[in-house]
This record gives sequence, structure tokens and C-alpha cells, in this order.
Amino acid sequence: MRMLRIGAALVALFATSTLAQEWPTGPVRVIVPYGPGSTPDTVARVVGERLSVRLGKPFVVENKPGAAGMLGTDLVAKAPPDGHTIGISIAGPLAVNTLLYRKMPYDPADLAPVTIAATQASVLVAIPALNVANAADLVALLKSNPGKYNYSSMGAGSISHLAMEALAARAGTQMVHVPYAGSGPAVAALLAGDTHVAALPAAAVMGHIKAGKLRALAVATERRSTALPELPTLREAGIENVFADAWMGFVVPARTPEPIVTRLREEIARALAEPEVRDRLRGQYMDVVANTPGEFRAAMKADVERWRPVIEKNAIKLD
Repeated sequence: MRMLRIGAALVALFATSTLAQEWPTGPVRVIVPYGPGSTPDTVARVVGERLSVRLGKPFVVENKPGAAGMLGTDLVAKAPPDGHTIGISIAGPLAVNTLLYRKMPYDPADLAPVTIAATQASVLVAIPALNVANAADLVALLKSNPGKYNYSSMGAGSISHLAMEALAARAGTQMVHVPYAGSGPAVAALLAGDTHVAALPAAAVMGHIKAGKLRALAVATERRSTALPELPTLREAGIENVFADAWMGFVVPARTPEPIVTRLREEIARALAEPEVRDRLRGQYMDVVANTPGEFRAAMKADVERWRPVIEKNAIKLD
């Protein structure tokens, strides 16, 4: 009997090993729940290009924007769990939306984390007319003028919204929230002088910072970004626990066989280790991560715990 069990275990081990070795057997869909040119789209295309070369099968990027990233993420959650549909997403659809939306078309548990490929820092910026040189100056100005100044965000419930509310709470003051549909309009409002400050993705603001049209005050990250080492963190300015770096993580349908998930993670990590890939992502102010599924899952849980009190305090609920 014992020999039969050992034999069955060896057969199962051989079968799962063979499954991983043979994957992929055809084209792989890479679903991006945001539009072309978005940060997740950039990561998907850079990594997908290398995976196509490494594995000899096309990794075809499909943009499926809509519903705050939930439309495309839902397609991944409900795809066949065979490793031929993968997705890339950010904290909203995979974690924070569970706090914001009364109803979602999928449960994040319907998705299996593979790896966080990269992160991009959010940069706290101010218009030059505000005449603040750093985050400490900004906090002093806001505290002396509660409710006088406003900030752009990429939309209600976005990390750029939550980060600024967290900053205001840490500073013990209030600001007026002005939501826009994405980083482009949010930046445009700053450049026009319609809003005063914002915490926005580095790629959206660095060009304007270099041109002198916006002033960089700090990065909203736990430690200095290797892509922006010259910028101090909010913590260095005395503002604790306001972390708003955006991660881009690959996911698959929840019942995807573990050997395929493991191999996909390994291949993505190898692609991200290539100097050319790192340089291309660094050019978009991203830091490579390539962590494990367990570390990815912990990051999602941490985001829910981090933003829950901010969302509850400000009664942020979306339909």
C-alpha cells in the first residue's frame, strides 16, 4: 500500500513538472485594465516582449480599461486557469477597491498573485506660486491656512486622493479635494494654477519638474526611490506613514496550477533582471521588485490595512 502511495505521488510530481515545462502551448493574453501608455501598460509591454523571446510564444497585450480597472481584472479572474491568460494590475482593483465599492464583479480571491514587477513613486508636487521649498514648508502653510488650498487627484478613491487625505490628517489640517479623470488632467490643472498641490506618479510630473513648471517636495515612499534618489521621503520631513508608491503586479486566475504560477514568476523575474529591461523601466522612474507570490499577497493586505482608516474617516464610497 505504501509503495502504491509513493508511486502515485511520483506520477503526480512528474505530471505537474511536465505541465510547467510544456507551458505555454500557445499565445498568452496579457490583459491590462488601463489604457495604452499607462504605467501598467508600459510594464506589461516591456516584460511581455521579453517573455515572448524567452518562451517562444507571443505574449499579446490587450488593453481593457474601464470601471476603475475592474473591467479588465474581471476578465482575468474569469478566464480559464491554464496560464494562457494573465493580467497586470495595481492596488485599486486588487485590494483597495474592496473598501471603496459596495459591489465588485469579482472577488480578489478569484485571482492568484504571481509577482509585483515594479513600483513607481508618487511625488508630492506644488505649483511654484505657492512658494514652498519642501514638504515641511508645505505642512506649515497648510496648518496655518486650513481649507484654503486644494489638491488634484487622479479620481475619487485613487491612491493620489487617499495619500493627500492621509497627509492632511498627519499635518492636522484640511485641504479641498479636486478629482480628475487620470493623471493627465490632474497635472493640467496644476499647470493652469487651478489646483495647488498633488501626489502623482513620477512619470506624470517629472518632465514638468525638470522644466521648472512644478516643484518636487518629496516622494511618498517608505525609503528613497532608486529611480529618484535626490528626492527626500515624507518621513524625512517628519510626516510618518504616508506611503503612496504604486506597484504593478502580475496575476492569474486563482485555480491556475501552481507549477505554472511558479514558472511564470521565475520567467518574469529573469526578464526583470536583464539590464536592458531595468534601464527601460528606470527611464520611466520605476524600481524593479520581482518578489514572491507570498510577498505580493502581503503587500495587498498591507494596502487594505493602510487605507481602511483613511477611507472610513473620510466616508469615501463609490458605486
